[in-house]
Parts: sequence; structure tokens; C-alpha cells
Amino acid sequence: MKKKELEKYEALLLAKRVEILEEIGLLKKTGLNSTIKDASGELSSYSTHMADQGTDSFEREKSFLLASKSGRLIYHIDEALRRIQDKTYGKCQECGGEISTARLEAVPHARLCIKCKEKEEIRKAQENR
Repeated sequence: MKKKELEKYEALLLAKRVEILEEIGLLKKTGLNSTIKDASGELSSYSTHMADQGTDSFEREKSFLLASKSGRLIYHIDEALRRIQDKTYGKCQECGGEISTARLEAVPHARLCIKCKEKEEIRKAQENR
């Protein structure tokens, strides 16, 4: 891959990384680091109604899952940035072939070509049966 193309993907990955880190910061601000008491705004740690307590718990769980997913995406972006530095970016880690430009445009942190990714997805689906 040419240096100019690598620079384009690196800028794309870095911008996406900043965006995700901002989202994680927002999640932390809006309740991931707060207690149920803090989230409900109640003076007591007991909610006035069980449904309110359930809603508070659900929202905290949802925030945690979003932060967890974002953390995994940051890892994949960091790995793609490492591959750019190693000059292995754009090569499939399974078969060694080139990852198509269209795939890298859609998923700049892709580590597999589309054929190998399809095989991986089929394998995972069969394992989960």
C-alpha cells in the first residue's frame, strides 16, 4: 500500500479513536461511574418504586455494555494503527492477500479480507450451535 493511502487510513483511524474516546467519556459522565443513589437523585439509596430501581439498573447496564463494546473497538483501532506502523496494514492476517479498498473504507480496522471474514463468521456460528 502506498504511503499516501496509509496516511489517509491512519487519519481516519485516529479520528474514529478520538470520537469513541469522547463517547466513552460521555458515558462515564452520564452515569457509568455513578451509584444507584446518585443516578436516581434520591437522598436515600432506596428508590421510591421498584420500577424506578429497575430502570436505573437497566440504564447502568446499558451504559456499561456500550462502554465495553467501545473499548473493544478502541483495541481493534489500536491494532490497525500498529499494522500501519509495521507496514502490514491492508493485508489479510489469515490468507496474506490484500484487503479490498472498499472493505477498508467501510471498516478501516479490518484485519481480514471479506472471504476470510465470512469463513470466520460461519465458524463462529457453528460453534455457537
